[in-house]
Order: sequence, then structure tokens, then C-alpha cells
Amino acid sequence: MSPDAPLLNDYKQDFFLKRFPQTVLGGARLNLGYCAPPYIYVNQIILFLMPWVLGGIGTLVYQLGVLKDYYAAALSGGLMLLTAFIIQLTSLYARNKAVTVERMRATGIIAEEDEYEFTSCAGAETVRFLIPGKKYIANTVLHSVLAGLVCGLGTWYLLPDRITSLYGSTGGTVLLFVFGWLTLCIGEYSLIVNTATETATFQTQDTYEITPLTRPLYILFFVSVDLAHRFMENISALGQINQILHILFVFLPFLWALGTLPPPDAFLLWAMEQVLEFGIGGSSMSSRLWLLAMFIISVGTAVISYFIPSSLGVVLFMTGLGFLLSLNLSGIGLFFIHSVNRRRVETKSQALASSSERQFTWKECLFYFVMLALALSETSLLHHFAGFSQISKSNSQTMVGYILMILLMILWILREIQGVYIFGIFRNPFYPKDVQAATAFLEKHTRLTRIGVVRRILLTLVSPFAMMAFLSLDSSLQGLHSISVSIGFTRAFRMVWQNTESALLETAIVSGVHLLSPNADLWWNTSLNTGIRLLLVGIMRDRLTQFISKLQFAVTVLVTSWTEKKQRRKTTTALCILNVVFSPFVLVLIVFSTLLSSPLLPLFTLPVFLVGFPRPLQSWPGAVGNTACVCADTVYYHQLAPRLTAALQTAMAAGRLGILIPGSHYLGRFQDRLIWIMILECGYTYCCINIKGLELQETSCHTAEAQRVDEVFEDAFEKGCRKVCSLNAHFANVLTPCTVLPVKLYSDARNILSGIIDSHENLKDFQGDLVKVLVWILVRYCSKRPSMQGSVRKPEQGTGPLRLLPAWNASPRPRCPEDTESSHSETSDWSNDDIFDDEPSVAKGKMEKDQLNDWPGGNLPIPGSVESQRVSDHSTGTVPEDSLFRAVTFAYPATDKGKQEEVACTPLAEFSCAHSHLLSLPEEWRSHYVPNSRMKEMRSLFPEDWYQFVVRQLGCFRSEEKASDILEEIAKDRVLKDLYVQTVMTCYCSLFEIDTVAPSPGHLLRVYSGVLPWSVALNWLTEKPELYQLVLKAFRYTLKLMIDKASLGPIQDFKELINYLEEYESDWYIGLVSEEKWKEAILQEKPYLFSMGYDPHMPDVEGDTETAGGCSADGGSLEDGTPDTAAMVLERQKTYRKYGTRKACTVVSAHS
Repeated sequence: MSPDAPLLNDYKQDFFLKRFPQTVLGGARLNLGYCAPPYIYVNQIILFLMPWVLGGIGTLVYQLGVLKDYYAAALSGGLMLLTAFIIQLTSLYARNKAVTVERMRATGIIAEEDEYEFTSCAGAETVRFLIPGKKYIANTVLHSVLAGLVCGLGTWYLLPDRITSLYGSTGGTVLLFVFGWLTLCIGEYSLIVNTATETATFQTQDTYEITPLTRPLYILFFVSVDLAHRFMENISALGQINQILHILFVFLPFLWALGTLPPPDAFLLWAMEQVLEFGIGGSSMSSRLWLLAMFIISVGTAVISYFIPSSLGVVLFMTGLGFLLSLNLSGIGLFFIHSVNRRRVETKSQALASSSERQFTWKECLFYFVMLALALSETSLLHHFAGFSQISKSNSQTMVGYILMILLMILWILREIQGVYIFGIFRNPFYPKDVQAATAFLEKHTRLTRIGVVRRILLTLVSPFAMMAFLSLDSSLQGLHSISVSIGFTRAFRMVWQNTESALLETAIVSGVHLLSPNADLWWNTSLNTGIRLLLVGIMRDRLTQFISKLQFAVTVLVTSWTEKKQRRKTTTALCILNVVFSPFVLVLIVFSTLLSSPLLPLFTLPVFLVGFPRPLQSWPGAVGNTACVCADTVYYHQLAPRLTAALQTAMAAGRLGILIPGSHYLGRFQDRLIWIMILECGYTYCCINIKGLELQETSCHTAEAQRVDEVFEDAFEKGCRKVCSLNAHFANVLTPCTVLPVKLYSDARNILSGIIDSHENLKDFQGDLVKVLVWILVRYCSKRPSMQGSVRKPEQGTGPLRLLPAWNASPRPRCPEDTESSHSETSDWSNDDIFDDEPSVAKGKMEKDQLNDWPGGNLPIPGSVESQRVSDHSTGTVPEDSLFRAVTFAYPATDKGKQEEVACTPLAEFSCAHSHLLSLPEEWRSHYVPNSRMKEMRSLFPEDWYQFVVRQLGCFRSEEKASDILEEIAKDRVLKDLYVQTVMTCYCSLFEIDTVAPSPGHLLRVYSGVLPWSVALNWLTEKPELYQLVLKAFRYTLKLMIDKASLGPIQDFKELINYLEEYESDWYIGLVSEEKWKEAILQEKPYLFSMGYDPHMPDVEGDTETAGGCSADGGSLEDGTPDTAAMVLERQKTYRKYGTRKACTVVSAHS
């Protein structure tokens, strides 16, 4: 952004001036941006102040002593209920009365959406503009009742006597009364008149009309605290909270406008996540439904543990449920469901297979069962037989505490040596120095993997049992347990398995603090049990990590706003000075954002910070992957996802990605592909991640950002390896390189084909190669038909298959002089610079006459006529003439019927070899669609030696004793060869209208793309989809062969040509990027892909070769995935194209 560019352009300024007041006032549109009648504004003001008028009636009768306070509140609420129903019914009546009138379209789309025409003060258009109404009748009733409730309780809440009793000040009472009623009017207007566009938006579409409930629910929360204080006046703390909330009540409109208060759905999900993670020891879940289910089950576990009378039973219950709830229950459930379905219906098992089934086996079930049995045995034995006394430096629990601290140090060391940097600062000397040297890299990588296995064993098998021993020896579990014991130890026994590394850190801190505390009678040691201590340490650990990250984020924004020239503006100096002067206030904002675990948002990317609303870690609505966009590159991410998942599984198990915490973000980079990875859910030996593909290089700004990411990775994995001990030059960057992941994916190489595709010699050779490739493909296809897969049955003597062949040696009709001329070779005009023009200039008039004169029978039938030849005696060895000889051809002049000659055809013939029928072409592929004279000319192009060589190389008779002799007989069968000559040359004729003219580059490109030129055999070919696909594949193979011959040299013999074609068939897919088979080839991981296209902006043909191989993708973490970093990067992510993935939500099993 240029320093002189305004933050908001003219259009955005007008939009902001219209939208922001509407958001502040709850939906009242007092600035429309165009001329509107005055009654529009008057009606909105009346509707806005209606709750205050009705509430004023109740306040007045209470102040005059006519009614008591609760009766006055009921009166105001009843009047508001009646008014709300009247307003909603009026809106419904106006909608039903509306008549659709077709109007002229406005010039701009924005003007068409925003401008309205009004006819009268109470017209239907006016009512629909002021009161849009509700989509559902149920919401009409619910919102009206809620409006009456809010007005009644709000009247009770803002009674002047009540406010005076809280503060004892008349001036304060007046201010709170006036601005409090403004807050109430804003909430009521948003509920029953017109819903405001909220700044704090969680759902992309308000399907169930939840947004109108946001402001009234906050009002009811404030009122509920006042009601609690009315009935519990003896609680002084509640009175102080009520006083604070009365003052905060008048600032609610600004908090709503700034987006600080969350919508109800986001707040509910956030609250469940916080309670589940910090109160019960669980993890954030990968789906909303599973989060709700896990929250209910986990809370029920804590409640049930409180009512268990036996201390041993409590320990066993907490241990067993803590272990089971930390497993991948959704994957286990799907595994058992698929197993049952496979037993019932075997054919459906493949359709029901999923990633969870592939990653979860019966061995893991057995492993989990053994671990559960060992955990229950350990806790029961230690709890029953060990002595329970206060923690001291001599008892067994203290010894276990020392063991835990040693384990923590060992695991930390083993984890740090797995990554490229230690502490994110110093380069790891044990990490492979040169990632480009594949052999050396894989050797050192294997060593690190072995160290990672040791770390995984310590983390998965040793640490959980050590922590359970520490908890089982605690004295708090021996006596009668309280609510705090149930909550604290339920979380502790769950955290041991759910997040072992974090639990180990917390347990070591609690043990170390107690050992280092000089006074054993401290409040920390006497008033709190071990479970509550672990809970408080867990909360402090998380919030301290967030505070450091948010502080670093704020400093980074502040510094870069001055150091980066593109971010430096005229107001930057003043903003930096204000941030320094008001640094305590900025720190308060950061602390407040940390306590709420909400994002810290810079306004317009300036160092002006706002606190975003609390939201769940999965900060987007709907299921994972629903918002993904589909484009041409999506299939590459489909292929990449399972490979990347396997690589991540190994990296996570070894500890190369650090501590796995839900909400952590990682970035993967390879060539022009960028992968966004987010951890959604963690548990014992599994991790659920979300994989997104991003594309950055769309604009110059995005290209610069991608280049910056590449610089960070290059300095870490390529340049940094030259020094033995180097520092991270990008230490303060939000992106910290972690490791290199070996992943099999496609690399792209584009080449300009100029000089190859437009070479006259190459184009001449192309025609001969095309015939050879056609022969190879058709023979190969016929040899692999189902008839070839079974046993070879010899036909009875004298009953060989009969075939009708054209009369190659029959006497042709007398040729006209033009026929002689058309047989001479023609050459293309290569003087034109545009190689992609239409077909080269030739004598088309002669060619058309050739086509008219060379039809079988000499002349064409009259369009619409039907000619038939009846064969009366089929038993004498004659068959009806092929129906294709009776085709009606349009767009040609009618010829004299009397001059038509009889169609020349050959007598019935049989194969000379008894096995030739196994290589025979299908009946529908045999055609006489090409004129006889044309066919005889093209017969010389058929390579008989190549045909015999291909037949002799077939492997379909390997089971026969004399396979070579059989193939030799088939190769010498002239009847079978004539069938192939006829079919191959007909297909050839359908591709080239003039066989003697070298094709132009434009012609090759069009046919390669599936656009065939018109020819006499085109309709015949397109009516046979299977043959059409074979011909198109042969053409593409030939074109690729021409490129390879020009690049690698000429082909020496037939054997080498066979090797080329077999390689194309097995290892290549040659086609177009837009084809479905291209996507299938990518998903099947074909080693090589080739496509060809023409860019009109660059007059060159590009050949795109994509190779699948073991490549390395760089991976880095984004500041441990804290909410403020996530908000910053995810907000920027909206400008990128997001590609869908094969599995939007992938379960990675980290079990080793």
C-alpha cells in the first residue's frame, strides 16, 4: 500500500458512513445515501423510541406509587408484547399485499440493491423497507415474546429508585437512566424491527435468524445479575458486580459495534471448549456435534465421580474413563461399524472404507486394551497399598516427582534435536546439513527417526504410568472427596493421556514448586489439592503462552509499521508515540485479550489494537472442508493429502513439529504449492488435522509474500547448512522452520515446443509413425479382449470365421484426369509466420472432386433415397452388403441414378490360421466408408513388417507350448492383415483429409485437443466411442513420440519403438489437463503426465510434463497457533484461493 493512499477510498467511505451508524443503532438506517421522503426517517425514529415510551409508562406509574415495581415492569412488558405482535403482523400483511412490478434495471448493481421507491407513508414498499419481517412464523412469535420480556425486565432494571439505591447520586442516575434506555431501544429495534449487520459475525449465513437474539440476550444477562442481587442482598460481592455491570450496560452499543462481544453460537462453542480443555482435561474437537457430545460425557464423568462412595472406585473410574475418553472414539466407532457392515455385505466394504479404517487396526485395539489393564492395575495397587501422607522430600510421591522432572528434561532434549532450530534460534548440529543431497539427508534423517522412536516410547509408555503413580499416591484421594477433588483429579487423570507432554510439564511444575517452597503451611499447599493445583497451573501455562505471543505480535506490528516502507504512513509516527505513551492501556488490552483467549486485531493493519470476540479454535462455521473451492489444481492436493498425512504422522511421532496442541498452525511449501495445516484435535496416539491448499502467486503482492516464505525456508534448509553453528536470521518472524517432509508429489516442468512441432521433417515423419502406433494400439487392444483371457479353443475343421473384404484387386472404374493429379504429393506453404493458422493451402477443388468420384459404385445416392440389396439365399455363402455402403451423404449434388455402378465386393474368405479370430477386430469396426481408390492409395502406407513384428511380440499365448509358431501363423494370415489395413487406414483417413500433405502444427494441436477435422469417415469414427478413444490415444502417443525423437534422437529399430510405446502405456498419461482421466491418473499416481496447449498471449505451444517422485516439502510452525496469530494469518488467507482437499479432516495416528 502506498503511504499516500487513503485507508478507505470514496466508495468504502460512503459504505462505512452508512453501515457503521446502522450497526451502532441496532439496524436503524438514518443515512441511506440517497434522497428519501422525510416520513422514512420519522417512522424509524418512532419505532426506535417505542420501547422507551412503553417502558416510561411503567416507570411513571411506579414513581407515582400507583403500582409496585414488578407490576409496573409487567405492564411495560405486556404493552411491548402487544406492540411487537402488531409490528410483525403489519410486516406480514405488507409482504402478502405486495405486487411484483418489473422495473428498469439501474445502471449499477449497488444502486439497484440499495435504492428503494416509496409511494406513501404507510405503503407496502415503505413497510417492507422499515420492517423486513421474519422468515419463520415460529421466530415471529418467539422474538415478539422475547421483546416483551426484555422491555419488562429492562424497565425493572432501569427504575430510577433502583439506580439511586446502588450509587446514591442523582446525576449518575439520570445518565444511567437515559443511556440505559438507549441501549434497550437498540436491542429491541434489532429484535423486532430490522436486524443490524453485526461486526462480530461467526456464521456466513443467518439461516435460523440467530443474529437478532444477540443483543437481547446480553441485556437479559445484565438484568439477571440485578435480579440475583435483589433476592440475595446479603452477598456484598454480588452487589459490587451489579454496580459495575450497570455502568458497563450503557457501553454495550459500542462493544457490539466494535465486535468485542461474541454471537451466541460462537460464545457457546467457545465456552464448551474452554471448560472441556481446562476444566475437565479434554481437547477441542474436530466437529461441533462431537464437541457437544464429548462435553456432556466429560461433565457427566466428573459428576458421577463425586457420588462414588469408595475412594478406590473413584480412582479406578477416573483412570478408566480418562484413558477411554482420550482415545480417537470417532475413529474406533467407524472402525467397528465398517467391520460389521463388511461382514453383512461384503461388496459394500470398499465403499465404506475411510481413512479411519486404514489407520485403525485390531492390533491397536489390543494395544489399547493392554494399556487400560495396566493403568487400572497400577492405580489400584498404588492407591490400596501405599501410605498416604502429606508430600515431603522423603516419601514415595516425592521420588516420583523427581522422576517426572528427569523425564521432562529428557523428552525436551530429544524433541529439540529433531528440528532444524533449537529454541528457534540456534541451528541444530544434529540436523542434516544439506537437504539437497538425498542420500546423506535420508541417512541422517533415519538416525533422527530412531531417536524419535525412543522419545515416543518414553512419551507414550513411560510418562503416563509415572504421572498416574504420582496422582495415585496423593493423600487427597484417601479421605472423603469434595467437588474440587472430583473436578481436579478428573482433569488430572484425563490429561495424563489426552495431552501427555503438557500434563508432564504441569505435574513437574507442581512437584517442583512444592519441593522448593520454604514454608509447608502456605495457602498453595494447604488449601488446594493436587488436582486443583494442576488445573491452575494448566490455565496459567496456556494464558502465559498466549500473552507472550500476543505481546510479540503487538510489538511486531508496531515496529514493522515504521520499518516497512510500504506500511509507513503519515500518521505512523503519531501512532507509535501514542502507543508508547499509552503503553499501560495497550498492555491492559493484551491482558484482557489473553484472559478471554480472543484475537488481538490491528485496525486496518495499523498499530491500533482491538480485542476480537472469543471464538472456538475452529473459527469457521460448518463442517471442515465445506467452504473449500474446487479448481484445476484441486486434484493435486487430493493426491498430496494422503502422502502428506503419512509424512506428518512420522514427523509428529518423532517430535519434529514440537508440542502438538489443538489450534496450532503449520505451513508447508513445495515449488508453487502452499499447504496450510491446522491441528483440530489431539489425544492419546492420534491427532486430527485440517489440510488446506493455498495459492499465493495471484498478484504481485501475493508473489512477494510467497517469495518471503521461500527466503525463510531457504535460509534454514539450504544456506544455513553451510555453517556449523548458525543463528536463525528470521527469529522474530511469525514463521519458524521445523523440518523437511519427504512427500511423493508432482513437480511441474513446462517447455516451449517451438522448433519441434513446426519442423517440416518432424511433421512428415509424424504420419508414418501414426500408422505404426495405430497398429500397435489396435493389436494390443484386441489381444487383451476378454476372449483372449480364457483358454484357446481351436475351431472345427473347415468352419473358420468368414469375413467380407473389399475388392482390393477388383477392376476399378475409369479414373478421370483429376484422379491422376490428386495422387501427386502436395506440400504445405510454410512461408506464413502463423503456424497455428487453418489447414495449409492445397488444391481443395481437386480434392473434393476426388471424394465425389471415388465413392463405391461411382456415384452418390440422392439424399433421402433408400437403396437396398436383398440376398435371397444366405445358405449359399453370401451375406448382405455392409449397411455402411448405403450411407446417405448430404451437401453433394445429386447424380444420375442410371450411371451408378455396382459396388465391388469380394467373395467370402476365411482366416488361414485357426487362432486368428482371437485378434480379429470387432464387427462394428469394419467399414468400407473410404472410397476404394483412396483406400488403394493409402494401402501402401500400411507397414506390414511392423504389423508382423507387433503380432510376434504378443504375450497372449505364453501358456501354449508352441506360442511362437502360433504367432507366426497369425502374422502371416493375409485375411486378418487386410482387416487391420482397412480399419487402420480408415481411422487414419478420419484424422487427415489429405494423406499426402504434411499436417500443420495447428492441425496437430486441434486433433490433440479432440477437435477432429471433417472427413468422409468422421461420422463413422465418432459413432464408435471406444474406437474413437483408441485413435485419439494413438494420435497423442505419436505426438509425444515425435517430441521425444526430436529431443533424444531417432529410433533405431522396432524393439526400441515398442519400448517407447509400452512406457507410454504403463508410466505415462498423455492428454489434456481438463479431462477427467487426467485427474484419475493423478490420483493413481502415474509417474509421468504430459499435456500440450497453446497460449494466445504467447504465440508458442507449451508442453507440460509433470513427474511424480519423492520430493521434500518444507514445513514450519506459525507461532504455536495462538489465537492472535491465527486471526492475523487467517484473515489474510481470505484473499487467497482455497483449494479443497481429498480429506478435509484427517486423523493422523502417531502410534509407533
